[in-house]
Amino acid sequence: MDAAGLSYLRSDEGAAAVAAADRLALTDASLLADVSTVRSLAGPHAPVVIEQVRARRRAAAKLGEVTGWLLTDEAVQQATPAAVAEHRARRLAWLSVHDVTCSIGAELRALVQVCPRVVGSDIDPVRARMAAHNVPRALVYVADALTPTTTADVVIADPARRSGGRRIVDPEQMSPALSALRAAYAGRSLAVKTAPGIDYDGLRRDGFDGEVEIVSLDGGVREACLWSGPVAVPGLTRATVLRSGDTGFEVVSSAPHDVDPGPAGRFLLEPDGAVIRAGLVRHYAARHDLWQLDPHIAYLTGDVVPDGVRGFEVLDEFRFTEKVLRAELRARDVGTVEILTRGAGVDPDVLRKRLKLQGSQAMTVVITRIGREVTAFLTRPTR
Repeated sequence: MDAAGLSYLRSDEGAAAVAAADRLALTDASLLADVSTVRSLAGPHAPVVIEQVRARRRAAAKLGEVTGWLLTDEAVQQATPAAVAEHRARRLAWLSVHDVTCSIGAELRALVQVCPRVVGSDIDPVRARMAAHNVPRALVYVADALTPTTTADVVIADPARRSGGRRIVDPEQMSPALSALRAAYAGRSLAVKTAPGIDYDGLRRDGFDGEVEIVSLDGGVREACLWSGPVAVPGLTRATVLRSGDTGFEVVSSAPHDVDPGPAGRFLLEPDGAVIRAGLVRHYAARHDLWQLDPHIAYLTGDVVPDGVRGFEVLDEFRFTEKVLRAELRARDVGTVEILTRGAGVDPDVLRKRLKLQGSQAMTVVITRIGREVTAFLTRPTR
């Protein structure tokens, strides 16, 4: 997408071409024929029209309603999911906010619903023009993220986290780097979005004394957000679990976490990925009267499964060997098996093939290390 393509899409002619193209299938199977039709409508602008239609279709599940928005496929992939942006906006309600890497405006849309003054800027002029079109209630302009241009209460930044097709997990390798952003906005409230796989302990050792928040949505870990300045809770680690159609919940490092490991209870379960990434497994366990099988493994056990969580009712347990597991499953006429494993050095796909099961029943096997021994649990999912 360049400035000429963007200008065309914003024209009446471009809007009509997009509307006409949106009536086509534009699937991989039909694309060759559909391209000819779009060329007859848009001439040399056919590629941007097709990209626009397909990007809007992909964006719907992630961003919600995007009718009339100007997008690119790359921008949609990089955009913050609507539910995550709305969660952050609720935290910042009644504050003025400047998103210094606003891209197409996904974050801005959530912010303008609850914040009195919202500003967006981006170093890419095309992205900035898209954001201004998509979120007209925000003031949007072109600027470098490292050049303060407002006195907003809170600054949000989403640095580039890919290089040469690879994901970057080191905050200092992002563009711009975390340290550069913190220096540019020293003393101000700052929220920097990063990859969830960063080294949080290393971040603390390197002097980051703000708040670390790991966010998941519907079971998938989406991002980490590093909060600093007055809006942050110094030294806190927070796991935020968002679920569609639900308010979700959060677990914080300041909560009680005095939990001793013990033998398996009636159920096994694995906490949400945000809780695991945040290192708050014991905090989550204490909150729900659960305990660990092993202090170094994330599986939890107890006699009740928390609401909204998939648990596994324990039917049997034994020291794991492939031979014993095969015999136990065949004795129960199991032909379909789900294999979950942590800390056991077992590849579920390889093991499933080697078991060569032919029964009619289904079962879930949980294989995990407890101390120095690998244990297998035969279980039945709660849902």
